[in-house]
Amino acid sequence: MSQLPRSWRKLSAPLALAALGLLVLSAAGSSGAPAATGLLPAGALAPTTQQRLLAPRIAAILEQNHYRHIPIDQRLSPLVFQHFLTTLDGQHDYFLASDVASFQRWKLRFGDMIHTGELDPAYLIFNVYQQRNRERINYALQLLNTEPDWTTDASFTVDREHATWPTSEQQMDELWRERVMNDAITLMVNGKTWPQAADALRKRYESFLKRIGEVTPEDVFEALMNSYCAAYDPHSNYFSPRSSEEYRIQMSQQYQGIGASLAQGDDYVTVAGILPGGPAAADGTLKLNDRITAVGQGATGPMVDIVGWRVDDVVQLIRGREGTVVRLQILPAGAAPGTPERTLALTRNKVTLQDGAPKKTLKQITRNGHVYKIGVITIPEFYNNMEDTGGGDTNNRSTTNDVRRLLQQFAAQGGIDGLVLDLRGDGGGYLPEAIGLTHLFIKGGPVVQLRDTTGQLEVLDSPDTGQVYSGPLAVLVDRTSASASEIFAGAIQDYHRGLIIGQTTFGKGTVQSVIPLDRWSPQPLQGQVTVTIGKFYRVTGESTQLRGVTPDIVLPSAISPSEVGESMMENALPWDRIAAVPFHALPASPTLVETLAAGEQDRVKHDADYQWLLSSLAILDQARDEKTLSLNLTKRQQERAMQDQERLAQENARRTADGLPTLKSVTDINATDEPDVILAQAVDIMTDEVVGRVHPEDLPQVVRRQVVAPAATP
Repeated sequence: MSQLPRSWRKLSAPLALAALGLLVLSAAGSSGAPAATGLLPAGALAPTTQQRLLAPRIAAILEQNHYRHIPIDQRLSPLVFQHFLTTLDGQHDYFLASDVASFQRWKLRFGDMIHTGELDPAYLIFNVYQQRNRERINYALQLLNTEPDWTTDASFTVDREHATWPTSEQQMDELWRERVMNDAITLMVNGKTWPQAADALRKRYESFLKRIGEVTPEDVFEALMNSYCAAYDPHSNYFSPRSSEEYRIQMSQQYQGIGASLAQGDDYVTVAGILPGGPAAADGTLKLNDRITAVGQGATGPMVDIVGWRVDDVVQLIRGREGTVVRLQILPAGAAPGTPERTLALTRNKVTLQDGAPKKTLKQITRNGHVYKIGVITIPEFYNNMEDTGGGDTNNRSTTNDVRRLLQQFAAQGGIDGLVLDLRGDGGGYLPEAIGLTHLFIKGGPVVQLRDTTGQLEVLDSPDTGQVYSGPLAVLVDRTSASASEIFAGAIQDYHRGLIIGQTTFGKGTVQSVIPLDRWSPQPLQGQVTVTIGKFYRVTGESTQLRGVTPDIVLPSAISPSEVGESMMENALPWDRIAAVPFHALPASPTLVETLAAGEQDRVKHDADYQWLLSSLAILDQARDEKTLSLNLTKRQQERAMQDQERLAQENARRTADGLPTLKSVTDINATDEPDVILAQAVDIMTDEVVGRVHPEDLPQVVRRQVVAPAATP
């Protein structure tokens, strides 16, 4: 294996810090006194002297180290300015149009203020935002004194990202009247009366109002610096001293928590990442981009409404002693406000690197009396726990070594006919492990090309040390398979070594380096900047950046490509291509993919679990497409009843077809009992390939009508 520069050793996943029990992606904690200024009024939030000195250092890091090589000047200034406004008011329901118009005078100042440390314009904008926050929340509290007219024909706009800012106080009042009604009606369709809903919202809004006053200069500074980073690309970030400490916890690879990372988004705290092997991943119910609306302690403790809370306060509420229970109330990702919420209980636990280790299962599929053994290895992340042995032991805990052991166990237990590697949800990790894993399945050769910020190109090879498994292979991926996962899947596809099955991957083809800010200071500032310093390319010369890896056989997924993926992120680096490197691919079987895809399409027509999945995804897509919600209580209650009936009917249809007892109520549905339909389909596809090699007469009729060319094995 080629030796890598230290900065290349770690590939940051799209969810950059997903290994924390709960990671604060936006945190408070100022240091130093606010510096005096004539621009900001007395008593207003202002940058500290330390922050004024720190800003030029962050600018230098970005300009000197980032892959884009662009200066922070007047050309970049409007982009930073716009991102800062979006960070503050992405839904356009706090600022008035007149506010935004008055801010335009500062639009070109963002290019030089980071160099000079004169950050006052950004803090002035934030102070206006803070004032508008107070005004809006106080107005919302007033509205709770009178019960609304629930027979109205009015509706609430779910997503105002592309809406214009209100042009008058009256227009803003109407917007917030609809918002408060929707907040209340969401609680009422879940069984609360108006007095109960009003009381719950009053506590929520008062809590939100309290937190507005707790914002510190560090909060504003972090949001501002991240606006500069975001103008370069979505994976460059500034971490405040407190966020840097959270990063240190992550790097220790051991902590107590639920194994999830959180991010701030408008009023909701959302799930930004789920650590494989942690309590959340083991439960399987919590999903990427889910929104947490309430938290309860223990099995019976009261649920505390956390809508509008700061993310670091939510972190403290969810963290706790190992072995204790925390309950989360969840609004599913992509679901419109008003969609039924669900509650899950998680037992806090110590999460270590080992919990994310690969795991194997054996599936036995019978076709016409023949039993085929399909091995499945789930790979949650690419890791190398070098600290176990000081990095000198080739048998230390790592993705490559652990998968090798599992393959050897399969062989010792009588062998397998085919193998499925499940990389769904694998956000990446250590680059050398992607190289190492590849060489378990090929006879050596280049795996990936790396180009750094200087333009220097390096080809990383897989040594010909003897592959461990040479039989039929499939790699199962989804939209959250990223970075190192994409390197591995791309190499397997380019070498014609196996099938790629599932969903187009995330599309993160960049590499990040963490630069501590105390490198420039005699005192430990503890802040740091993560900077994108390179891109990787497949052996064919194509980048996985933006486009990801396209599967040979596509399977459905609950993850929407319009919501998740590099292509949906602002200022993502473009896709490009460089020269290919020489490599020896296996002979391609032109008809194999078409044959297996045809067999899959024929089989799923009669698969009750698959049809249940399609129905569930159709309901999810319908919820995603909802642009407005009725503010008529009776209509919303009827819609909820219809949704529950439809979901129960779908579940019972599946259970009947599978020979399981039916359920009486939608509340009896347990998400953890739902089948993994996609994995089952991947196993069936792999079985079809094995059958085509050994017993073609056992293939489904639609497949037998085609010529199955035996796939070459190395």
